[in-house]
Amino acid sequence: MTEEQTRVAGVPRQGADPDDTPLPDLPPLPADPRWKVEHLPLLTAISVALLLCAASVGFVVGGPVVALGAAAGVAIVTVSYTLTTLALAWADTVRPALVMPVGLGAYVLKYSLLGVILAVLVGSGWRGGVALGWGVVAGVVVWTAAQVWWVHKLARRK
Repeated sequence: MTEEQTRVAGVPRQGADPDDTPLPDLPPLPADPRWKVEHLPLLTAISVALLLCAASVGFVVGGPVVALGAAAGVAIVTVSYTLTTLALAWADTVRPALVMPVGLGAYVLKYSLLGVILAVLVGSGWRGGVALGWGVVAGVVVWTAAQVWWVHKLARRK
C-alpha cells in the first residue's frame, strides 16, 4: 500500500512540518473597532431611566420589596446585555471566527443564570419575584428597541 492510500483525510502526514501549510485568508480587522460598543453609553442611560421608572412603579404598586424586584429585573438585563456586547466586540476584534462561539457561550451562560435566579426566587416565595420578572421583560423590550433604533440610525449614517 502506498502512503496516499493509507492516509486519512484531514490528518497531516507524519513528519510533515505544520508550518508549511498555508493559512486561510482572513478578513482585515476594522480600522476603528470602537463602533462595536459606541451604543453602550446611550443604552445604559436608557436602562438607568427604565430602572428608576420600574422602581417607582414598583414602589407605588407594592412597596419597597416590589420596587427592589422591578429594579433588579432591569439591572439583570442591563448587565447581561452589556457583558454580551463587550464579549462579542472583543471576540470580533481578536478574530471574527470567535464571534459565534463566544456569542453562543454568553447566551447559554446568561439564560442559565437567569433561569436559576428566577427558579430560586419563585421557589422562595419572595414578594418581589413577579416584579423582577416584569422588570426583566421591560428591560429586554426597551433595550432591544433602543438597539434597533441605534442600528437604524447607524445604517442611515453610512
